[in-house]
Amino acid sequence: MKKYFVVAILVGLSALCLVPQVVAQNTGTVKGVCKDADGKPIAEAQVEWMNTDNGRKYELKTTKKGEYFSLGIVPGKYKVTLSKDGKELYHFTGVAVSGDETVLDFDMKKEQAAQAQGAGLTPEQMKQRQEQEVKVAKENATIKTLNEKLAAAKQAAEAGDFNTAKNTMADATQADPTRDLLWAKLGEYTLSAASKETDADAKKKDLTDAVADYEKAVDLKQKTFDADPAKKTPDASKVLAQYYNNLGQAQSKAGQTDDAIKSYEAAAQFDPTGAAQYYFNEGAVYTNTGKVDDAIVAFDKTIAADPNRADAYYWKGVNMIGKATLKGDKMVAPDGTAEAFNKYLELQPNGQFAEPAKQMLASIGASIETSYGTKKAKQVKK
Repeated sequence: MKKYFVVAILVGLSALCLVPQVVAQNTGTVKGVCKDADGKPIAEAQVEWMNTDNGRKYELKTTKKGEYFSLGIVPGKYKVTLSKDGKELYHFTGVAVSGDETVLDFDMKKEQAAQAQGAGLTPEQMKQRQEQEVKVAKENATIKTLNEKLAAAKQAAEAGDFNTAKNTMADATQADPTRDLLWAKLGEYTLSAASKETDADAKKKDLTDAVADYEKAVDLKQKTFDADPAKKTPDASKVLAQYYNNLGQAQSKAGQTDDAIKSYEAAAQFDPTGAAQYYFNEGAVYTNTGKVDDAIVAFDKTIAADPNRADAYYWKGVNMIGKATLKGDKMVAPDGTAEAFNKYLELQPNGQFAEPAKQMLASIGASIETSYGTKKAKQVKK
């Protein structure tokens, strides 16, 4: 019995000897101090140690003194990145971690000096370049956001939801109030919202706001020209002219007729090639407010800018009819009235105003005389 007992014990010991030993994994420690270009601690920053062999990451955070520390880092090659508020400040590659302590400091003043030397720049020049790079990156991010808002507003407007379009552009102008295009688009959608508004007070507010929005666009564009005359190119001047034209439309609908006329005049000055449209709009304002003589002058200016603008002849004629007098039971219109209507019919024999033009000619007992033939207009019954 004793012999067997000993054998059993020996067998048990042999089994224990066959169990593999647990090998402790060797790890290291990393630490460092992070300072900015002025030598001040970079607090609340992130230091990421990424193992370039397996992609494993260790996320560390700096203290108020700019210090960071961590145990248990597996040995290997690492990329170490310092970031603050989501923006990378600097990184090292190929940093070796062993089973001992690894010290890696971020000294931005030192790194900038080294970069400057390598690029043939002074530390100050390198700092300026980096600041410019940051500025450009920020500008690109802003433009991306604004383009997204412009696209969203356009989509809403195309769906007829001008209030959403207006509110989206209002957010854009709050995000960046220095861009004339944003204010012009805000004015456009606000004016469109006003056209669909049924509440009188709300409509009035939209019209007033649209005027203010376009005024802001005009002011910003003009300041751009004042600051740098080289930017006053023909294309840029056309943009400003369009702003003035749209401002005139908003002012006209808001009842600010005198201001509207000034805006149309300014548009014609900045874009002579589009003057016919701006003068026509001016004539429309005068026509709608009963200022016949001023309307005739405006339509003459339209015709001078574009002799083939048919509707300008028609509306000139309409205003001239407004100056007609009665001699007995006969209507006598000013000289040139019949010529205005006939010119319209020559340019647009089947146009929108063809029949009204013929009726106007008939009302003053004039003939229809165009290059398309001559026929006697109907006489007004006496």
